Amino acid sequence: MSCAEYSFHVPSLEELVGVLRKGLMDNFADVQVSVVDCPNLTKEPFTFPVKGICGKTRIAEAGVYDLNKITKEIQLPGAFVLGAGAGPFPTLGFNSEFMPVVQTESEHKPPVNGSYFAHVNSADGGCLLEKYSEKYHDLGFALLANLFASEGQPGKVIEVKSKRRTGKLNFVTCMRQTLEKHYGGPVGMGGTFFSSCPLNSDEDVNKWLRFYEMKAPLVCLPVFISRDPGFDLRLEHTHCFSHHGEGGHYHYDNTPDIVEYLGYFLPAEFLYRIDQPTETHSFGQD
Repeated sequence: MSCAEYSFHVPSLEELVGVLRKGLMDNFADVQVSVVDCPNLTKEPFTFPVKGICGKTRIAEAGVYDLNKITKEIQLPGAFVLGAGAGPFPTLGFNSEFMPVVQTESEHKPPVNGSYFAHVNSADGGCLLEKYSEKYHDLGFALLANLFASEGQPGKVIEVKSKRRTGKLNFVTCMRQTLEKHYGGPVGMGGTFFSSCPLNSDEDVNKWLRFYEMKAPLVCLPVFISRDPGFDLRLEHTHCFSHHGEGGHYHYDNTPDIVEYLGYFLPAEFLYRIDQPTETHSFGQD
């Protein structure tokens, strides 16, 4: 396993509030951005195994691995990890969207796995969301996982409220492009947001994917980086889960006139690119 480390530029939360507010106002009719105490994320709708997303924040991008090994590789054993990737094909035996929500093992505590995976229901072709730990006990994943890791502590975070989309960009892309335009150099962020409206979960890739309109509410796990510093990164990746049996990859919202997002975010201090491929391509990375 090879691992390259990169130190992000980390703006203050107060500075990011102004930058994100300005960018989001170009794409949403009603925008509120502020620094707040992170809400208790063990409560609904998030139901995470930790109370917050603060402390030694990192972003990792990797291929087929185990989350316990990843957090040791990024020098944060016992970290809380969220994000987006593919489910562990060797375990499941089929392709799936994976929503990691895991507090990894530490010297004194076993792991807590709150992850979900979504796949096409072979019976009716619909979207089927399942709780991973109800069937499996490993912490594996596969294929281009984008992960946001922290100590899982309470603390100050950026709260973003956006309503009624007036522009063409989705919520995550708008924030990412705003950071890219303002800072130029790489800034990485991650966190979680809650959507109370339906969402819609490259030519050859689209022929393989299945798209669904999903009911609200949905809990999304975005990881995004304003600009690639030369590590062949996927710049944004967001998966979502729910408590009503739907989940998958977040692409877009279908109801711009009533869409409403509420999110909590933090900048990452470091980037870890694990086993960067020697050959690459550009399709399927949005």
